[in-house]
Amino acid sequence: MTDSPSPSPYGPGERAVQRRAGVIAQADHSGRAIGNGIRDVAAAFLGLQPMLVIGAADQGGQVWSSLLTGPPGFVTATGPHSIGITGRVHPGDPLASTLAEGFTNVGTIALDPRTRRRMRLNGTARPSARGLAVEARQVFSNCPKYLQKRLLEGAVPGRAPGAVRRAAALSEAQADAIRAADTFFIATVGAGDDAATVGAGDGAAATSGPADASHRGGLPGFVTVVSPTRLSWPDYPGNAMFLTLGNLESDPRAGLLFVDWVSGDTLQLTGTARTEFSDAGRTVHFALDEVAWTPAASPLRWSAPEYSPANPPLRGA
Repeated sequence: MTDSPSPSPYGPGERAVQRRAGVIAQADHSGRAIGNGIRDVAAAFLGLQPMLVIGAADQGGQVWSSLLTGPPGFVTATGPHSIGITGRVHPGDPLASTLAEGFTNVGTIALDPRTRRRMRLNGTARPSARGLAVEARQVFSNCPKYLQKRLLEGAVPGRAPGAVRRAAALSEAQADAIRAADTFFIATVGAGDDAATVGAGDGAAATSGPADASHRGGLPGFVTVVSPTRLSWPDYPGNAMFLTLGNLESDPRAGLLFVDWVSGDTLQLTGTARTEFSDAGRTVHFALDEVAWTPAASPLRWSAPEYSPANPPLRGA
């Protein structure tokens, strides 16, 4: 399978953040890895994964990050620029209705804690007979920085997700889970010519640009719970692409996903985010609009983490 790099993978939001950070040359170098084709090594990697994170805007315009799981092979490369996913998010998931209708701009990330490897594929999803079909717009891998290593200890057979519980603010137990987290996923959307209209149902439709799903990791405590509706976290140095921060520069909507690696519970947050630049570094501030907690959303059970050697010490520690 081949790869067709585009002249520039970056939009105005990414360029604005790259210029502010003074990393245009590094970003241009990193951007050479972004194409729209799925190489053989990437296809093989996808075929081994038991989980995939997908991000998109729902029918009301809120951005969410959701978890898909299945036996290895549930995600497959179906062509040089497309993947197929067997199964869909569970019916109570905030993105269930959106992904079941028409075409949706999505970001996906396959992260393998066993090998500390990850691959991102952004594009357009549509329902298929088996689940979802995604046409790729961007395909690339990231380095293992800030990825915690975990072993897959098994899956609970026939485990069905519990009822989704929604709220406008975090409970104390949910806040504690976030404080203890060493990993989360973030979905964002950006401005672009391929913006799609989502929400064919009740209410006004919302416009969503190209979507992206990414990973954030660090030592437990790297995410600060400022209040039941406010979070913040440091933006650690990476590959200088700034796809997430670039999207937030153009569109502040964001969706966060926290996974309990032992119980399989998921915590999904939707809201808006902004980036603060200071001499101490970059900090992202997140304002919560809604939270969705799903017990036993994932049947997968993972070991305790081996923390990444790249994780910086906590600020103020």
